[in-house]
Amino acid sequence: MARKEKAPESAPGAPLYMATYGDMVTLVLCFFVLLFAMSSIDSQKFQKALISLRGSLGVLRGGETTEQTTEPNTSGEDGKAAGASQRLELDTQHVAYTVDSYLRSEGLDKSIQVTVNQRGVMVSISDQFLFDSGSAELKNDGRRVLYKIATLVRDEVPAVSVEGHTDGLPLRGGIYRDNWGLSSARAAVVASYLESEGRIAPQKLQAVGYSGYRPVVPNDSFEHRALNRRVDLVFLSQYPK
Repeated sequence: MARKEKAPESAPGAPLYMATYGDMVTLVLCFFVLLFAMSSIDSQKFQKALISLRGSLGVLRGGETTEQTTEPNTSGEDGKAAGASQRLELDTQHVAYTVDSYLRSEGLDKSIQVTVNQRGVMVSISDQFLFDSGSAELKNDGRRVLYKIATLVRDEVPAVSVEGHTDGLPLRGGIYRDNWGLSSARAAVVASYLESEGRIAPQKLQAVGYSGYRPVVPNDSFEHRALNRRVDLVFLSQYPK
């Protein structure tokens, strides 16, 4: 009589269905980890990125930079002041809103424009508001506004670029030989006032004259030339290298 064969014994270990079950559990776990990671966005960094995008498009109340300067500190008292400036990160949204609110409250938003760009916050002041024709001596109203703006921003800005501009017409008479001299003198006078009366640290200030070579509109009419004659206060996003 033939012997009956024994049924093969099952391999040791978990049942086969457990492999499929384990894969499914792993996939579900990865799915929830992914959801958690997506929901844990750093709200501060996201807000800064959003504000920076708005600022690059020229929106007034935007443009906060997410960059921090890496300029090394130098020795001495001047180095300490410069290092403190470099550690500042310009809150362009706050600075633009603060200055613009002040100008609107004083009814000066027509003579003084506030914009935000990739450099920082730019405050463009008409030359007629600051100076007499062909002169680099500040008017009283100009002094008052510069002083107020300085008190609003001096502790919040890493650096200030004071930039003088003229129209494209050559000078006729006066103590300045050409528009280079006039634009540079006006920038220097404003920077000096911001230091002496506005108490902005001199290490934060720079002054430059551009003559009539950086117009905002073509110099083809009286109104356009008036727009081009200006002094720009640029509150820089970072300390210049």
